Amino acid sequence: MIEKVTSSQQAMELEHKYGAHNYHPLEVVLAKAEGPFMWDVEGKKYYDFLSAYSAVNQGHCHPKIVKAMCDQAQTLTLTSRAFYNDILGVYEKYVTEYFGYDKVLPMNSGAEADETALKLCRKWAYVKKGLPENQAKIICCDGNFHGRTITIVSMSNDPDSYAGYGPFTPGFIRIPYNDIPALEKALEDPNVAGFLVEPIQGEAGVYVPADGYLAKAAELCKAKNVLFIADEVQTGIARTGRLLACDHENVRPDILILGKALSGGTMPVSAVLADDDIMLTIKPGEHGSTFGGNPIACKVAIAALEVVKDENLAEKAEYLGKIFREEMRNLKTDMIELVRGKGLLNAVVIKPKNGKEAWDVCVKMKEMGVLAKPTHQHIIRFAPPLTITEEQLREAIEIIKKAIVSFE
Repeated sequence: MIEKVTSSQQAMELEHKYGAHNYHPLEVVLAKAEGPFMWDVEGKKYYDFLSAYSAVNQGHCHPKIVKAMCDQAQTLTLTSRAFYNDILGVYEKYVTEYFGYDKVLPMNSGAEADETALKLCRKWAYVKKGLPENQAKIICCDGNFHGRTITIVSMSNDPDSYAGYGPFTPGFIRIPYNDIPALEKALEDPNVAGFLVEPIQGEAGVYVPADGYLAKAAELCKAKNVLFIADEVQTGIARTGRLLACDHENVRPDILILGKALSGGTMPVSAVLADDDIMLTIKPGEHGSTFGGNPIACKVAIAALEVVKDENLAEKAEYLGKIFREEMRNLKTDMIELVRGKGLLNAVVIKPKNGKEAWDVCVKMKEMGVLAKPTHQHIIRFAPPLTITEEQLREAIEIIKKAIVSFE
C-alpha cells in the first residue's frame, strides 16, 4: 500500500528511513508550486528563491510547458535512438537555430551533458587537432561544479565532492578561476584540447569573474587551437540577464552545455551544441543515451524556450536583478559582507554574528515565507523564477531584509 503523507514531519521521517542520506535539505516539505510560489504540506505559502538551482526559470508548472508535456505523453513517449521519430528532428532544428550552432547532441542531466562535452573535446583533439592518443588534457578551474560523476569529481578541489571516490580520471589541469595568466601558462602545454569553464560559478557561491575574463579566455583558446567549452547548465537560458551568460561578453563557445531550465524544471533535459567540425567527430555507436532526445523532452524543451522568448525573461532578469542587488546593498546591517551576481542569479555573503550563520538566516527566512539555501556555509544564493513580478520581488525582498536584521 502506498502511504499517504499528511504532515511535514511524516514526509521527512519517510525520507530519512528509506532514502540515502546524501542531502541535507532545509526542513520544509513542499506539496505544490505555481509561478514563483510553493506551498508546504500544511498549506503555508512561500516565495521560491532557489528555483531548483535555476531549473525553473520559467516559473513552477508553467501551463504552456506542462501542456506540451501532457499532450506528448499521451501520444509517444520513447522510441530510443534505435529508430527515428517525428519530433526529434524538429527539436534539433529549433534548438540549433535558437542558439546558433550546426548541431545538437541531446542528453538528460547536466552531468551527462558535461560528460558528453568532455568526450567530444577529446575526440576532436585526436581526430582534428592530431594529438597523440590518450594524451589530451582539458583545463578546468578551482571551485568548479560540473556534476557528480567520477570523471567530473576528478576535476574538483572540493573534498565533499571527491573524498573517498578515487582513483580519479586523469587528463585534467586545474587552474585558479578568473586568472588569465594561469590560463596562459596552462595553454603552453601542447596537449591541451579544451578549457571547460562556468561563466559564473554557481555552486562556488555565485562567483562572478572580472569583466573581460571570458572574452580574453576565449581569445587565448582560439590562438592555441583549444576548444572553449562553456558549462551554462545553471547560468544559461536567461538566468543572468542574457540568453547565455557568455552573451554578456559576446563570446560564442566552441562547445555549449545546457540543462536545467531547458525543460522549465519539468524533467531532465540537457544538450550539447557545437558546429559540424567538432560534433561530427563522434560517429554512430560511439556515444548516446536511451532517453536523450526522447519525444516528451523535445516537446518540453521547445515550449520552455518559447516561453523564454515570448515572455522576455532575459530582459526581466536583467531589470529585476539590479533592483535586488541595490536593495540588498542598501540594507544597513553588518551581517551582509558582500552582494554579487548578474541578472537573477545573486548571492549575499553573510558575516556570522553571535554564532548565527547563513543557515540560520535561511531558517528564519523560511519561517517568514521565503525559501533559499546556503552554499559553502556563509553564502546564500538568491535565484527566484524569472517570471516573478517586480511587485512580488519587492515583497520578497522586504521579507529577506526583516529576516537578516532580526539577528541584529
